[in-house]
Formats: sequence, C-alpha cells, structure tokens
Amino acid sequence: MSLTPTQKAFATSREPYPCFVGGFGSGKTAAAIARAMALKAHFPQCDIAYYLPSFPLVEDIAMRRFPELCDRKGWAYKARGGTSPHIEFPNAGRIMFRSMSTPASIVGYEVAHSICDELDTMPVALARDAWNKIIARNRQKCPIANTVAVATTPEGFGFVYERWVKDRKPGYVLFRAKTMDNAEHLPADYIENLRNSYPSNLLSAYLDGEFVNLAAGSVYPAFDRNLNATTAKVIEAEPLHIGMDFNVTHGAAVVHGPRDGLPYAVDASTEVFDTPAMIALIRKRYPLNSIFIYPDASGNNRKSQNASESDISLLRQARFTVCANPANPAVKDRVLSMNKIIETREYKVNPDTCPTLVESLEQQPYDKHGEPDKTGGLDHVIDAAGYFVAYKFPVVKRNVTISALRL
Repeated sequence: MSLTPTQKAFATSREPYPCFVGGFGSGKTAAAIARAMALKAHFPQCDIAYYLPSFPLVEDIAMRRFPELCDRKGWAYKARGGTSPHIEFPNAGRIMFRSMSTPASIVGYEVAHSICDELDTMPVALARDAWNKIIARNRQKCPIANTVAVATTPEGFGFVYERWVKDRKPGYVLFRAKTMDNAEHLPADYIENLRNSYPSNLLSAYLDGEFVNLAAGSVYPAFDRNLNATTAKVIEAEPLHIGMDFNVTHGAAVVHGPRDGLPYAVDASTEVFDTPAMIALIRKRYPLNSIFIYPDASGNNRKSQNASESDISLLRQARFTVCANPANPAVKDRVLSMNKIIETREYKVNPDTCPTLVESLEQQPYDKHGEPDKTGGLDHVIDAAGYFVAYKFPVVKRNVTISALRL
C-alpha cells in the first residue's frame, strides 16, 4: 500500500509509544495496519497484538483487512476466529486481535508489540484502564525494544491528549495528519460533505486532527489557542495588571501586560497557598514593576489563612494598587466580558507562560444549572483573569428609556 510521509514515519517509528492522530479518512487504520505488517516482516518471531474498541470492530476491520493484505503480499497464514481471533504464520508467530471494551480480559498472554486503533473514542477512565493492561502484556523479548502504538481520531481533551500532550513523558511521540493529506484515497466530495455537515469545532477535530473542546455548552466557545495566542512576556519595570482569585491552597493570579491598550496575559500563578504567599511570590517575581491588583471583591470580607486582616487589606498593606468595585459583577456579566474580547481576538494569552489558563479557557463547561462548572478545577485561574477583564473591559449596558405610547 502507498503511504503518506506521516503514515510511513509512524509505521516505522521505533519510539516506545508512537501515536498517530488524524481526522476522519486521514489513513489512521491504514497506518496502524502497515505498522503491524512491517513489524511482522522485520521481526517474524515476535508476536503482535492489534486492539480495537469493540469486538464487532475486530471482526469488521481486523479479521477482514489483515487477511486481504496477507493475500496481496503472498504470505502463508491461517486466520482463526472465535473468542481469541488471530492470524497465525508458519514458524513466524501470530498477530492477535483483541477488544479494549473489557480491560479485565486483557490477560493471559504476552506480545512484543501492540497497536491500539481508535483508543481515544473510549471514555477516559476506560481508555486509561485498557492502556495500563496493554502495556503490561508487552513483555515478549524482541530484537528491538517493545512498543505500544496508537492510531486514533482526537476526541476532545481525552486520554490521548492527557498522555501525549498535557503530561507527555519521554518516548511518547505524536504524529499528526489531516484528512486532506489522504485526499487521493477518498471520494471526491468526501471532505466538502464533512465541511457542510459539521460545526467548526468538530471540523477542527475530524478534518484537521486537532484537540479541541467537543462538548456542548463550552463557557468560552470562541477561544482558540492559535488565534488568541501571543509570545509576549513580562517586561521589566512595566505596569502589571494582575487578576486574582483568593483560595486557600488554590489561589490563582493572571498577570496582564497591556500592549497597545489590549489585554495580554503574559504570566500566571496557580495553586498558591494563601494571600501572604501570593504577595511574596509577586514581590519576588516582579520586583521592579508597579503592581495593580484586580481581586475577587469578596476578599474585603474574607480573612486569609493565619491573618486577622482581610485579603484585600493585605494587598494594600503590601503597597499594591487595588482596583475593586464594592461587589463582584454577576457571573454572567464577567463571562460576557471575557467572551467579548476573546471573540474579537483582543485578548491574547501566552500558552508557554499561562498553560493552565489556556487549558481552562478551552475546556471549562457549564454545569447542569447553567453556571460555569467549578468541579473540574478549571475555574480558579479563569476567575482570576475574569476579575481584571470585567473591571477594565466591562460589557457596556445600554440605558433604555420607556415612554408612553402616543395613540
């Protein structure tokens, strides 16, 4: 079979955990099968396991496509179905096919290499459990190091995003592909039909192979880590405008360095123990900058840990300029203010210095009551940014005059 450069790079990778992420029709399964066949050709005595999300997919994809390819290559083999389907090669081991739907059943055998097809379509907890079971099976000796590969469509910020992007460790290598890369193998109108059928966020995932928020009811749906990105960083001695959310052990601050009057998030701190610790951190990081704090207005009443003063009074004692209204704006007004400058691309975030803010803007959903969800830990840093934005860039409310009708 002819492969694209990305497919070939994935199929021949010797990294421990290569992952091919692509849109619909980008050739993920073709790349995964090519990898399995290449490993079997180069290391015939090594057994390979090929995993799919369900047993029907094992029958529809693996047990159909692998024999077809073996026939095309002229390889001698025996295909065996039943509860333990596999292809057996004379004096050359086998390729086993298994479902990932029941991780507890991934026991009782060992292989040298594994390939997981469409791992990210599974719920995160189930995918994680299956992955842990699969890597435990990879202990058969082979002339090269054991590998576990993945080929999948990106399904939001799921298991693959967590393992290959957010918390990536050495050996976890990502190969990206777009549907367009494989256009010559698709019907002429396939891509156009997808464009006409899906909203933009789904197109980013299912055509471009991007990790995006696929959940309905995203609080900040227009945020785009590319369009709202900046490389700007803190400049020594410039005024800094810091939005701050008070929380014991979860304090958050987002530092804005305005550029041409526009709000640029250039640094951030999260998981700070309390307000005194936040003050010390700000003094240490920005000793030459003038500091303007835009805090949670309820900090006038809230007492910080180990202190009799309120949080806001502590900020004033630190000689920071505190900018706060008597009360916080309504949550919906703060969200509207944020969304307004996000949609116009006036709000920029440095993803290198503010990764948690980027993640939270991408992922925070609404809860069942229609409020921004606070159970996933994504709220603190967004709240901090929102206090600054709502103060400096409030949504302008129109005054409406009601007059009597003249009849």
